[in-house]
Amino acid sequence: MKKKIFAVAFFAAVLGGGLSAYGIYRFAAPVGTDIVQNKEKGKITTSDKTGYTFASEQMRQEGFPDLTYAAEKSVPAVVNIDKREIVTTDGGIFFNDPFLEMFGFPQGYSQPQEQERRSGGSGVIISQDGYIVTNNHVVENASTLKVTLSDERSFDAKLIGTDPTTDIALIKIEAEGLPVIPFGDSESLRLGEWVIAVGNPYGLTSTVTAGIVSAKGRNLDVIPDQFRLESFIQTDAAVNPGNSGGALVNTAGSLIGINTVIKSPTGSYAGYSFAVPSNMVKKVVVDLMEYGFVQRAIMGIGYSEINDDFIEARGEKLGITEKGGLYVGTVDEKGAAAEAGIKVGDVIVAIDGVHTDKSSSLQAIIAERRPNDTITVDVKRDGKVKQFKVVLRNKAGEAKLLDKNSVDVVASLGGKFADLNDKAKSRYKLSYGVQVTEVNGGILKRAGVRPGYIITHINGVAIRSTTDLNRITNAVQTIDGMYPDGRYVSYSIVSADK
Repeated sequence: MKKKIFAVAFFAAVLGGGLSAYGIYRFAAPVGTDIVQNKEKGKITTSDKTGYTFASEQMRQEGFPDLTYAAEKSVPAVVNIDKREIVTTDGGIFFNDPFLEMFGFPQGYSQPQEQERRSGGSGVIISQDGYIVTNNHVVENASTLKVTLSDERSFDAKLIGTDPTTDIALIKIEAEGLPVIPFGDSESLRLGEWVIAVGNPYGLTSTVTAGIVSAKGRNLDVIPDQFRLESFIQTDAAVNPGNSGGALVNTAGSLIGINTVIKSPTGSYAGYSFAVPSNMVKKVVVDLMEYGFVQRAIMGIGYSEINDDFIEARGEKLGITEKGGLYVGTVDEKGAAAEAGIKVGDVIVAIDGVHTDKSSSLQAIIAERRPNDTITVDVKRDGKVKQFKVVLRNKAGEAKLLDKNSVDVVASLGGKFADLNDKAKSRYKLSYGVQVTEVNGGILKRAGVRPGYIITHINGVAIRSTTDLNRITNAVQTIDGMYPDGRYVSYSIVSADK
């Protein structure tokens, strides 16, 4: 089916959770075990890593880490991903001179040109029959994907699904009996623990670097998605462009992260690298395989870290003098937290026994859950700590999983959005709406929507905030709204046979 978008405009005088058993056993072997190849499709067996000897007994006795086992087991399961992307360049004026036109020189505009752009990164094989996890930014907008294994065999790859909010993607090649890296438990990582970063950048076949876990739960605001979820593992293992999507592995040879970001003034490694934790990756991967999208759990609150800046700016007014916890600033009246009894002014100090002094801690916990999962939230209120059982909901506000026909409206629209503040509502004489701040693809780009457009309705449903935008799960059929100059514009999307 081909999508056609029609715009109708008229002018107005007035301005307007938990992983399934299937997912666990398909992808992961217990930490400290080897995966044994099994010819029966879809089956993974394990065996104890007994009989393993250190490369240097003296190194072991002296307390030095031996990383040879982890490296040797990981390198065969890390692949190179080659992305080809078709980019259309705008046309332009190639002559616009009346004098030259008199002598027969052609005048007019050049046609848009299509060019092929090549890029890529690394990926990690997580099942013997060809499922590979990588970064979303490695495969985004690909026209074709090609995977090269460490033994130099090459395969065309199919995109299974992506999750821009965590920068994780799942692809697949048609192959059997592939080497894999089993998932480990990223939550059990300790600061100072030795890890290795394994990549397969173009032209180098494989790279292995070592370092320690420097920090956990880093939030850098670097994933280019409005609803980003970040809780990075920070290491000092050297990672450079081309290693994106590669494996972060512990000394037992288990996958504990997907290398994603470097923080550097030059764009190359300068001491810090960051990986998406394996527990978050595992949840995303299982959802992408089973549903084609991520079953995102939502608590329904807005919150702020209670740190020095918070206390200086708001502490006296709110009566908060001590750092620690997350201040609940807003509560969705139709959300999971409100239903459980959490209120504005509460301070969340722990979830399921995990302290929440950082926003990234809460994000990581919720990112690993599914709608209808129950969490225990410790809340400080009036000087006392109370516990609440919160049943998480989906983006439509229901305590159940979304079905496979559900649509990620924000992703399909292809843009970034902002709620209208009171000043903007007064200026445009609107009581509600969501403004398009950026257009980067999808329906908005195909329709010719420009930044500044204010969406008031989608499929006839009022869009009062970005929360309402996220709650829509049906395919977009109509978009209604207005531009800042007062033009009301409606867009209708219809399907037609090819």
